Amino acid sequence: MIGQMGTGTVGSGHGQIPHIGVGLLGYAFMGKAHSHAFKTMAYMMSPPPAIPRLVAICGRDEAAVRDAAARYGYETYYTDWRALVADDRVQLFDNGGPNHLHAEPCIAAAAAGKHVLCEKPLARTAAEAQRMLDAVTRAGVKHMVAFNYRFVPAIRQARDLIAAGALGEIRHFRARYLQDWLTDPTVPRTWRLEREAAGSGAIGDLGSHIVDLARFLIGEPRRVTATVRTFVGERPLPGATAPAPVEVDDAFAAVVEFAGGAVGTLEASRVAAGRRNHLALEINGTAGSISFDLERLNELEVYWTEEGRKETRGFRRVLVTDREHPFLSHWWPPGHILGWEHTFVHEIYHFLAAIVAGAPVGPNGATFEDGYRAALVCDAILESARTNHSVEVAS
Repeated sequence: MIGQMGTGTVGSGHGQIPHIGVGLLGYAFMGKAHSHAFKTMAYMMSPPPAIPRLVAICGRDEAAVRDAAARYGYETYYTDWRALVADDRVQLFDNGGPNHLHAEPCIAAAAAGKHVLCEKPLARTAAEAQRMLDAVTRAGVKHMVAFNYRFVPAIRQARDLIAAGALGEIRHFRARYLQDWLTDPTVPRTWRLEREAAGSGAIGDLGSHIVDLARFLIGEPRRVTATVRTFVGERPLPGATAPAPVEVDDAFAAVVEFAGGAVGTLEASRVAAGRRNHLALEINGTAGSISFDLERLNELEVYWTEEGRKETRGFRRVLVTDREHPFLSHWWPPGHILGWEHTFVHEIYHFLAAIVAGAPVGPNGATFEDGYRAALVCDAILESARTNHSVEVAS
């Protein structure tokens, strides 16, 4: 795989470190997050597996993408993703574009021999995700879906504890992801509210994250029973005199049966007043429980059934910032907390390391197969709500 990278190297005291040329589609929210991660990883994760070379960034608005290229430090900008994919300096294609621009550019990049990182949800439907998975598999390139919450140190610590059997037999998993940015009915309709562009609403936008965490921590969902709601049916359309229909869901709730025997609930909403970015989950096993809240990103709440006196037994807060905790050896002294943006640094580090070493992206990173399987669950949630019946998740 190293033969596909650039030839430039940097002397670091740790040997010669290869360059990898990066081409990024999208310059807004995720474009900023990913660009920050590429630049930060290069000097904080010592030694880095590779030095990201920010070759080109792409977006539709020429003035905006030109400004982004200057601010983030990209050498070139494009307004057509096809030109970005055709740029021979790019070895890693990073897709942070809208959902409807995930499949075609990623498939083209894979066919051009470029490694592919794609934002979540991988695709609008499982069928579309399957096409993307087939393309990267056929091309033999490395591929990863940017499910960044896998790279929260506390989440990784929880996974390690579960995998070691510390919680015993897992019986319950519950997760919720709540936001409030659509609570006001006068908020204009954007692409995220159009079925053709987004695929779904809260299900793909927020639900895909907690579906992936459920799979990452517990295992495969086997059956879902779900309810889906759109509370605001029309919204203003900029430049139009009449409102436009909202074509996707505002919220969903689902009961989940896992292949391993556990049961659980998944809930997501973009109209939960007061919840800016609230992701929380809890896992209950025969030997203990773990609780996590993204608003307390550096902490786990843990409970062990056999520990301590009954009258003092209860959940205990654990600060996941010590050197022995996941990822923390690259950062600050114990007790100095990390932020949301650091998850992308860990994610980029993991993907570049897999490219350089020719190592698997999974199980800690989410591959396109993980993105496809998450899409299968999201499709099943929609189908259950449509039919008012429980639905088996396709295998």
